[in-house]
Amino acid sequence: MASSPSVPARPRPSPDWLRHATPYLFLAPAVLVLALTIFYPALNAFYLSFTRYEYDITQPPEWVGLENFQRLWVDPIFWQTLRNTLVYLVGVVPVLVILPLGLAILVNRALPGVRWFRVAYYTPVVISMVVAGIAWRWLYAETGLLNQLLQWLHLSSEGVPWLTSPTLSLFSVMVVTVWKGLGYYMVIYLAGLQSIPADLYEAAAIDGSVGWRKHWDITVPLMKPYLFLVAVISAISATKVFEEVFIMTQGGPRNSSKTIVYYVYERAFQDLEMSYACTIGLVMFLLILGLSMLRLAISKDPAAIA
Repeated sequence: MASSPSVPARPRPSPDWLRHATPYLFLAPAVLVLALTIFYPALNAFYLSFTRYEYDITQPPEWVGLENFQRLWVDPIFWQTLRNTLVYLVGVVPVLVILPLGLAILVNRALPGVRWFRVAYYTPVVISMVVAGIAWRWLYAETGLLNQLLQWLHLSSEGVPWLTSPTLSLFSVMVVTVWKGLGYYMVIYLAGLQSIPADLYEAAAIDGSVGWRKHWDITVPLMKPYLFLVAVISAISATKVFEEVFIMTQGGPRNSSKTIVYYVYERAFQDLEMSYACTIGLVMFLLILGLSMLRLAISKDPAAIA
C-alpha cells in the first residue's frame, strides 16, 4: 500500500509584536545615525546656550542661565548681522521666485537647441560654491572683468568697489546667490509647466489671451503651489548663506556683509566662544524652523494655496 505524500508544515505566524516592530527595526540604523549627528548635537547646543563655555573648551561648561541672551540683546554686531540676513532674504527671494519662472517659460518651448539652453542655465547649480565664489571674486576685483567692461563703456573711470564698499558688498554677494540658484528653481518650475495641459492655452487663445497675457491668465494661477514652494526653499537657503560670504568678503567691510551663520562661525571657531555661538544659532534655528514649518504645510496641502 503506497504511503500518502507528506504535507509540508505550514510556517508559524509571527507574533503580533514582531510584525509591529519590524518597520522600526529597519528604521533603527538611520535613527541612530540621525541621533548621533543631528539630535544630540542640537540638544547639546541648546544646553550650551545657557552656559559659559569659551576660550578654554577643555573645562566643563558653567551654567549662567539667560546671561548669553542678555548679551545677545545688547550686541550691535548681532543686530547688524540679523539685519543683513533679512536684507538678503528680501533681496534674493523675490528674484529667485520670478526670474526662474521666466526662464522656465522660455525653455519650455519646442525650439531648436533648447536643450543646450537648459544645460547652460543649470550649469551653475553643479559648480562648487568655492569655485564660483573665487571666480566671482576675480570678476569683482578692481582690475576684474566687470570694472574693465565699465571702463570700456565709459560708465566708470576708476572702477566700482564691489566687495570693498560697505554699501555694495552685501548686494554683490547676493548676485552670486541668485546666479547659483537660477537653474535649480528653473527645473522645479519646468516640471510644473509641463504638467499644465496644452488645451488650456488653446482655449485661452480663442478667448483672446495670447502672448504673455496667457501666462498671466493660466500659468501663474496654476503655478501657485510651485511659486510658494520655491519662495520657502529659497528663503531657507538665503537664511543659511555662508560659503559666498566666507569666500568673497569674510563678512567685511565693517561687518556690512556678515550674516548670522557667518557670525556663528566667527564666534565659535575664531573666538572660541562656543556658548555664545550656540545662543546665536538658537535664534537662527527658530527662524529656519518657522520657514521649514511653512514649507511642510505647503508640501502636505499645495492645493490650499492655489
